[in-house]
Amino acid sequence: MSGLRVRVLGAGIVGLSVAEELQRRGHAVTVVDRSPAAGASYAAAGMLSPATEVWHGEADLLRLGTASLALWPALADRLRVERRQGGTLLVGYDAGDLQQVERQVALLARHATPADLLDRRGVAALEPGLTRVAGGALIETESSVDPRAVCAALLRRVPVVPDDPASPDVTVVATGSRLPEPWTGLVRGVRGEILRLRSSDPPTRTVRGWIGGEPVYLVPRDDGEVVVGATSEEHAAPPIVTAGGVLRLLTAARRLWPALDRAELVETAARDRPATLDGLPLIGPSGRDGVLLAAGHYRHGVLLAPLTAALVADHLDSGAVEPAVDPRRFERGRR
Repeated sequence: MSGLRVRVLGAGIVGLSVAEELQRRGHAVTVVDRSPAAGASYAAAGMLSPATEVWHGEADLLRLGTASLALWPALADRLRVERRQGGTLLVGYDAGDLQQVERQVALLARHATPADLLDRRGVAALEPGLTRVAGGALIETESSVDPRAVCAALLRRVPVVPDDPASPDVTVVATGSRLPEPWTGLVRGVRGEILRLRSSDPPTRTVRGWIGGEPVYLVPRDDGEVVVGATSEEHAAPPIVTAGGVLRLLTAARRLWPALDRAELVETAARDRPATLDGLPLIGPSGRDGVLLAAGHYRHGVLLAPLTAALVADHLDSGAVEPAVDPRRFERGRR
């Protein structure tokens, strides 16, 4: 069905990607947001990492993430934004941390996503700055983008207004961790704190590691910036940067990449990640006529943005719904 008037609530990377895809398919779209691209998308590191993010019991998430990763080259080309390649390097700081890497590699092998384990020398050959780690593994298919650059490019393509009193044919709710009634209870906020440093010696690819059991990631940008994240905390208060969170991230990052000891601390930020009960997003019919949901992406909003856009557009075109992310699954469960 083409030529619909669609209102998208929320101008984060998910809402903007949905709007851009719907426009491409011939719909008239308006995005409503008083603070465009200022939520979780603003703080996100931009890892396109379905394999290194997945854990036991998350086969659907891996399948969807892998499908969305395949859509990113076309979207990045269309928006003229860089997609940094080179893969994701998983590393363990000591023998105990390396066991975590080994468990991840074994899990991926069961999902037909091979990754070869590397010893200390193998890691150093890829990233000479990782001189102190016990070993690791490279996931070559993964990449990263700068979500701020992506959102800026999308904002140049789709109309965004602070309010829209018009009555659309369809409303898409993409408001992240704060959904309106009656869907408020489907998503909760999980605070994540993130740092941005500027280094003269950054890594060349995304590095994810465990240091004494503490997870940390480093995502480089072309200008020498390194995004360091991220804490994760269930809470009911507004997200704030905490001294403890900054200390944990800096301690772990400096142990993993000693050159960061000389880096400039450029920015700290905290935002809520929108999490659902089962860890899968809400994409599709809301249960109310004329309202679709595109929310609850938790840590995967950037990765899943192009797939979410395609699923929403496909539903408007043909009525198709991806069962794993159908928002009505929770209602069926209660029944």
